Amino acid sequence: MVRQMSYSRDEKPERRPPAAGSAEASARLVEGEPVEGELVERELGEWELVEREEEQKLLTGLLRGLRSGRSAAVEVRGAPGSGRSALLCRAAELADRTGVKVATAQASWEESGLRYGVVTQLLAALAPATGAGHAPHRSGDESADRASELCRVFLTAAREHPLLLVVDDVQWADPYSRRWLQALARRLDSAPLMLLTARSDALPGGPYDRIELCPLADAPAVTGHTLPLAPLSAAGVGAMLEGSFTEPADPAFVRAASRAVEGNPAVLRAVIGRFAGHGWAPAADRLPQLTEAAAEAARDRAVRTFSVLPEELLGVLRVVAVAGRHCTPEMITALAELRTLGAARALELLSGTGLLTAGDRPSFGEPKAAEAALAGIGAERREELYARVAEWAHRTAVPDGGLARMLLGARVIGHPWAVEVLRREAARRRAAGHPEEAVRLLRRALREPVRPPLRVRILIELSTVVLPTSPEAADRHLRQALLVAPADGTVGPSWVRAAELLVARGDVAAAQPLIAQAAARSESRPADRAALRALYWLAEHSQQGATHELDQPRMTALSTSPTEPAEAGVVAWRGALGGHDITRARALARTALAPPARDTTPLTAQLAACHTLVLADDFAEARTALDAVLVRAEESDARGVTGLALLVDAMAELRQGRPDRAATALDRARETVPQHCWHPLMAPGPAALRALVQLERGDLEGAERSVALARPGGAEGGLAWAHLLYARGRLRLARGHRGKALADFLECGRLLLARQVTNPALLPWRSAAAQARGPRPDDAQAIALLAEERRLALAWGAPSAVTTALHTMGARAADPARPGRSPGRPWPEPAAPAPRTPVTWQYRQALLALGTTPLNGSDTIDALLLGDAPATERTGRTGPIRQTGQGEQGERTGQGGRSAPARPRRAAAGTSPTSDGTPPPASLGLTGAELRVAALAAGGLANRAIAAELSVTLRTVELHLTKAYRKLGIAGRAELAAALGRAPRETP
Repeated sequence: MVRQMSYSRDEKPERRPPAAGSAEASARLVEGEPVEGELVERELGEWELVEREEEQKLLTGLLRGLRSGRSAAVEVRGAPGSGRSALLCRAAELADRTGVKVATAQASWEESGLRYGVVTQLLAALAPATGAGHAPHRSGDESADRASELCRVFLTAAREHPLLLVVDDVQWADPYSRRWLQALARRLDSAPLMLLTARSDALPGGPYDRIELCPLADAPAVTGHTLPLAPLSAAGVGAMLEGSFTEPADPAFVRAASRAVEGNPAVLRAVIGRFAGHGWAPAADRLPQLTEAAAEAARDRAVRTFSVLPEELLGVLRVVAVAGRHCTPEMITALAELRTLGAARALELLSGTGLLTAGDRPSFGEPKAAEAALAGIGAERREELYARVAEWAHRTAVPDGGLARMLLGARVIGHPWAVEVLRREAARRRAAGHPEEAVRLLRRALREPVRPPLRVRILIELSTVVLPTSPEAADRHLRQALLVAPADGTVGPSWVRAAELLVARGDVAAAQPLIAQAAARSESRPADRAALRALYWLAEHSQQGATHELDQPRMTALSTSPTEPAEAGVVAWRGALGGHDITRARALARTALAPPARDTTPLTAQLAACHTLVLADDFAEARTALDAVLVRAEESDARGVTGLALLVDAMAELRQGRPDRAATALDRARETVPQHCWHPLMAPGPAALRALVQLERGDLEGAERSVALARPGGAEGGLAWAHLLYARGRLRLARGHRGKALADFLECGRLLLARQVTNPALLPWRSAAAQARGPRPDDAQAIALLAEERRLALAWGAPSAVTTALHTMGARAADPARPGRSPGRPWPEPAAPAPRTPVTWQYRQALLALGTTPLNGSDTIDALLLGDAPATERTGRTGPIRQTGQGEQGERTGQGGRSAPARPRRAAAGTSPTSDGTPPPASLGLTGAELRVAALAAGGLANRAIAAELSVTLRTVELHLTKAYRKLGIAGRAELAAALGRAPRETP
């Protein structure tokens, strides 16, 4: 596939001896006689000098004139790798084959201080067997006629036989040889001698370096020529590829190769050699390998050049490599440790090698060459050089971008400006969409000695940057922030921020002990300790038992009457989850959300207060507070808090029966915090909410996909997993899989009850489980679940929770009176807002009686609502509310005047029905308070739990129970359920 070609390490092709039988053809070519093109092409290696036909034609003519006695001087100029040496080798080979005597010399940097070094090489080539290659030695100072004597030696040899002198890289010739070449050029008219030199364009000659002709007026003309070698065109690159491969090169590959090698034949030959070694074809699918090979070829050329440069010039190259485009001659003078050269001369010499660009702002043409310049020194020297350059750049006001690049490779600077530069540049890189670069800068900033508050802030910034790609690393940085040893009280707010970011993402198990340690430090201010304590108990309720009881230090419990806004928000949330005292929960939530508290209250504690208002159906107030939290979270770049706020927003919209708005909030949450960025304990939450939204829309397939996104993976112990179980149960119920749905609902209830979460406003799992048990009206467990949820919903008092509890039985029985309800709907349709009316004590007593009314197998909640008299009349028969005097007809019509089906009369709350359906006389003596306590005791609650439920003392519960036993004529708690006429409560 690739034609075999041999090259030396540099761009020079190997000098090949004349082929047998080819001397005659070469001589005919010089004489201008025609020969077969294929023979000449193969003998002279035409593939190596593409687009150099005009130059070869000129040299051929000059060699023909040399045989006729006409002298000439030719200088070939071009960039490194442009083929100068190859063209010189071609001319020397052609002269050999045509009978012209040739002497060649190669100037180099390492011999630029050797007197007559180039002349010595030419003398050795002129008479290798005689030992005349050494210039005559003279003691003392050089005589004035030394150059003339050497000129006579070569002119004498040329008179005997036409002579071609070839000097490559004449820019490196020592001064003595350079003056001799100038002298010889002025004497070319006296012998058939041709002087052929090559010079790099990267190092233009000075006014005293030019080799100029100065023939006598009456002498034969001596021609002088300058041959500039231009870069290869795209056509030339294509021709070189065609001549090297057995198959045609792809046009796209040719165009890319022309750009990659920048028309440099030497680099192109290196690329071809690499492709040949791997057996690759010049096809479009090899463009990445082409780019890599071109860069590697440029690097290899640079490394070969480094090997011959003195240490002074290498020092200049290293400074340029570190400083980049911000390098100046002044910086080189100060940092490169030049001893024998000035900065300007050193840059001039290095630009001659092709490594650096010329000008006041030198730079490497190839980035990999800059890397190679630094590869030759140890890590400590390299870091020290980066540090010195960075300090100089800081003093000269180099922009942050360049300064940060220098600091990345530097040792520890130990000055505050370094940290600030790295942080500013990290923020810019992140805003520009390069988070990986921002991570490198922030990690470098952490190597500097900084005060604890600043170190904590840097760790938080680093956590924020890595969160989208590496959530575990983000949590690790936050945990490190909480472990930073404090120096004073100013670190407290940063600890609070780190703690709330951990809690917001869901890493509560690891957060709790670290939050406790931070709160126990004496340097923390009281407000910061209160905020940390609130976050600790917020995490504890999300993952109960995450820390062991013996872990130290122990966190003090939250006060029931908190004075700090952060604690008030968490106490309100915990109380709302337990369904305790909606009025007090609202008041505490508003304390946490008050404007004066915004600066000292963590955003997660405010979100807990917002969730409390959502559970209390204060949607407008919660909406306003959520908007404020979202603005602050986005301003502070707290992705986890923003995502959590959007989840609470979705819950609020879903509870109001607005699935489209809930879906919008979930979409925003997914954009801010993708699914993989949530902690495993929190990850099921977004999936569960999306599934509930899709169920509300009737999209069962979408809900199935959303539920499938959540994986256990350690998430089974959190509240988010309870939400997923509820959503999965609703999905299975909608698909008719009642058994599996019931198992999900009961497991959801077990998880919630283990955390003392009893409020059905969060998840109405009891009524959902009753639906899953089927439509049998005499199912005792379903009746008990419904009664328990009804009691808890009425005790909490949020309208949506009460509505869900009271209407679920109709959905369970598929009541035709409510055709719009679907078993898959998680919450009821929103009702039209009713005018706000004062809640009197009579209304509260009516709700209590309704919540404690026993159900039997033939009752449904919808039948109770549609067939009973108004609540005040219905509860009037219990004793606390007096009878209104409405007749039997009023009992058989609902509040809307609709006729309800006749049904058996039910005993009032706290009574046991007799054979004729009338309550026994013994129950008429119970007061409302005694009836509430007796109902809770009959449900299986212990006295202490009853006291907590009703917010009374334990002694009050015991007194009410004693009176109830006496009035009902029973011996104790075991007979209480039967006396009240209700079945024992069944709990999962």
